[in-house]
Amino acid sequence: MPRVSWCLSVAMFIAIQTGFLGAAEIQEKPNVIVIMADDLGNGDLSFCGAEDLQSPNIDALFKSGMRFDFAYANCPVCSPSRASLISGRYPELVGVPGVIRTHPENSWGYMDPDAVLLPEVMKTAGYHTALIGKWHLGLEAPNRPNDRGFDLFHGFLADMMDDYYQHRRHNIEYMHLNDQVIDVKGHATDLFTDWSCDYLKSRVGQSSPFFLCLTYNAPHTPIQPPKDWYQKVKQREPNIDDRRAKLVALIEHMDSGIGRVMKTLRETELERNTLVIFTSDNGGQLNVGANNGALRDGKQSMYEGGLRVPTCFVWPGKIAENSKSEERMITMDIFPTVCEAVGAGFDHPIDGISLLPLLNRKTQSLGDRDLFFHRREGGLRYGGLIANAMIRGNWKLLQNSPFEAQQLYDLSVDPLETRDLKSVNKKKYQEMAQALRVQVQRGGMVRWQNPTAKKK
Repeated sequence: MPRVSWCLSVAMFIAIQTGFLGAAEIQEKPNVIVIMADDLGNGDLSFCGAEDLQSPNIDALFKSGMRFDFAYANCPVCSPSRASLISGRYPELVGVPGVIRTHPENSWGYMDPDAVLLPEVMKTAGYHTALIGKWHLGLEAPNRPNDRGFDLFHGFLADMMDDYYQHRRHNIEYMHLNDQVIDVKGHATDLFTDWSCDYLKSRVGQSSPFFLCLTYNAPHTPIQPPKDWYQKVKQREPNIDDRRAKLVALIEHMDSGIGRVMKTLRETELERNTLVIFTSDNGGQLNVGANNGALRDGKQSMYEGGLRVPTCFVWPGKIAENSKSEERMITMDIFPTVCEAVGAGFDHPIDGISLLPLLNRKTQSLGDRDLFFHRREGGLRYGGLIANAMIRGNWKLLQNSPFEAQQLYDLSVDPLETRDLKSVNKKKYQEMAQALRVQVQRGGMVRWQNPTAKKK
């Protein structure tokens, strides 16, 4: 059971008795929707500068609230960032240093059964919790969505779909409604959109607020947009190549789905009191045509292109429209931000920091904390070892492969990471390398393998 603090309830009781907080204010807790795209590059929105792509609905979200120009994913690949989203912790500290996969010999994470997750905390605050879309944090008990605090799971358990219409991975059907395998027809993006709209309609008139995680597979490989969306892009952009056109169409198709979800939110009159957060789990995959802007590299990489992601927070009447922040935030900050916004207390350790003061236009600096990035992976490129990075102020230390040397960059003057300063500033390098080793030791104390898995 979550170790949830009662301090907040006591504080609210005192506030009511002293007249500082009305009962109606307590009852009207905000709904929360977290929308996470899969492998969406930092430059793959028209709002972010893409000239061959149209994303009016996501653009509208960014204009309706606060955008973070220096938002980071906790990892340049899927599972670890998702673990950080719902735990508020560095992913290796909850047993997910790498990608969780079907076959144990190629799986590099096992969610700690004792980790306290966001949906569990939200339930203690009276929320109905739902995950619609991709899970990717466990394929069997005790690490399926319903095991970890979600009242409703309508989506895909595994890492990626081999086909957006067949919804299988390694010829296994991973699409579920709660604990039941389902075989449904349609493009996965459309299904997740439809199910989310249905869920919002079902919450009208309910006494309890809701917490919805809408986690699309798009635009993850295979790059498989509906044919009509692909043809529309090809007709509009005569000079676009086929590879890029397919990715653009897949992103635009997802954008349309998000537009339908937001339209349903308005039509159900739930929008006024709903906090909406949009982000991506990592940067775009370059070899399928992704655009990460001017940033170096992309998905799987510890360079900025693999870690920086488009992120915004929208809450009508609470967060100023067309506002922005240049503070460095990271995926794990969403956990404490949501908890503070809804009044959900907890007393277990986390690594994220609540952004609510900043979102409420109060002074808040996040620049004095270290940020760590950690990824374990197999194959000849990684050998089951770790790639790492850390940011301290404007300095960034990274080791993009366990077989490469560490590199040091000053992001304030070299945001594109072109000049390695390790040999120039040896003191800074030694200082950061020592701090990174301590973080590696922290992660080394947490089990990340399923003790019941049978490896070949």
